[in-house]
Amino acid sequence: MALMTIPWRNYFPHFLDSQLEEIKMPSMTKPTLLVLAAGMGSRYGGLKQIDPVGPSGETIIDYSIFDAMRAGFGKLVFVIRKDIEQQFREIVGARFEKRIAVEYVFQELNKLPAGYRLPEGRTKPWGTTHAILMAEDAIKEPFAAINADDFYGQQAYKVLAEHLNSGSPDYAMVGFILKNTLSEFGSVARGVSRVDANNYLTHIVELMKIERDGGGAKDNGPDGKITKLTGDEAVSMNFWGFTPALFPQLKLAFEQFLKRAGNELKSECYIPATVGELVTAGQAKCKVLRSSDSWFGVTYREDRPQVVESIRKLVAAGKYPGKLWT
Repeated sequence: MALMTIPWRNYFPHFLDSQLEEIKMPSMTKPTLLVLAAGMGSRYGGLKQIDPVGPSGETIIDYSIFDAMRAGFGKLVFVIRKDIEQQFREIVGARFEKRIAVEYVFQELNKLPAGYRLPEGRTKPWGTTHAILMAEDAIKEPFAAINADDFYGQQAYKVLAEHLNSGSPDYAMVGFILKNTLSEFGSVARGVSRVDANNYLTHIVELMKIERDGGGAKDNGPDGKITKLTGDEAVSMNFWGFTPALFPQLKLAFEQFLKRAGNELKSECYIPATVGELVTAGQAKCKVLRSSDSWFGVTYREDRPQVVESIRKLVAAGKYPGKLWT
């Protein structure tokens, strides 16, 4: 952490110079925003990360970064694929490079630990644990990790920035209410969380096919088992707060995943499951923060009109300007 000399003479004029000589205090390091934008968008049918949803052509990423910058984040790191680099830089990155420090890292299928190889025929990314791990060399400060195609709202960035700036070694997750995160057009994957009396995560279960069920919800397990849900559960929407201490933990977790499922063609190592395993093993503590803002995102192409309308209402209510960048 950087040090700065503070002009204490202005505040304590009666102190001796020897008492005030170069009193040094730690200066605030602004957190980094890590944007996971390497997804293939297979269900959506295109690069949903660069699909405009705002009144002046803004993407969901634009709103995420606008909220992050006003919450005090100081750098952006995008996780993308090499094959979309030029298009992504021109359409997305160029909007921010004169406003905030920007770096790019790449999630590629063959970026594996020594001793492991890519299974023949695999085209699916390795998941969000692997995506975050790709940013190890670019991030040396507390950071938030988000999905590129999820709209989290201003308050979510504010409460997470406060946590990251607090100096706490604990990780954090912004929790959203399950029933407010479901799609009308198909099932979704969510990390369903349990917390203790102090709002610390106790465990998390990754359910892959959750859909509405009357006033609640249900998950259709791969073995045919149906898990009933109330719809009020706190779920992870991949809005996390971490310190760089996470990276060696992710390395180990990803290697363990590869030992279990590295030869499969569609298995993924998800960050909610990884954090849940760290918490269960006593290797990390994760504070669950709450935001009253609504989450919305684009899982299916049919979700887009609802997202456009939601943003239009927020602009009309004065929550965002009609044009984010001038």
